[in-house]
Amino acid sequence: MTPPYCLAWCGNFVCNGLLPYIYEQGSAGTTYIRNKKQGNLQRKRNQMASYEFTVTINTQYLEEQSDPARSNYVFAYAVTIKNTGQVAAQLISRHWLITDANNHVQEVRGLGVVGNQPLLQPGEQYEYTSGMSMATPQGSMTGEYFCVAEDGEQFEVKIPEFVLSLPRTLH
Repeated sequence: MTPPYCLAWCGNFVCNGLLPYIYEQGSAGTTYIRNKKQGNLQRKRNQMASYEFTVTINTQYLEEQSDPARSNYVFAYAVTIKNTGQVAAQLISRHWLITDANNHVQEVRGLGVVGNQPLLQPGEQYEYTSGMSMATPQGSMTGEYFCVAEDGEQFEVKIPEFVLSLPRTLH
């Protein structure tokens, strides 16, 4: 079975014209974000601002792409990410934990989602569809998105666990 495709996370320069930041690894695994224009390290949360994304997910079993005889079950998942906070923020990277019915866990890390690092103003949403395959007809996914607000604040958005399963058939 081929694991889901992903890009390796690296601490590189990200610039989309709006959020020019350099990522630095600090002690004890702490990641710091340096605002390239100002040169200062952003570590302290702005107590006045709200940083929040809401994530909703719908799944679908892809029978035409699956091959149960070879233990290959393919699923699509449609994700809606909405900025429900008070500050514009950009989704920088993702981290998924995919668990099949045999408790085999695949870990996926990568930059952005489906090749994009969307910048969402308060109230805006971004939708994408992706997919994955696993060796069992049931499983689950959970994870988080790493985001950076316009003011340099970094925050994580927890992705609620969701189930991947074949549709139930009544006989």
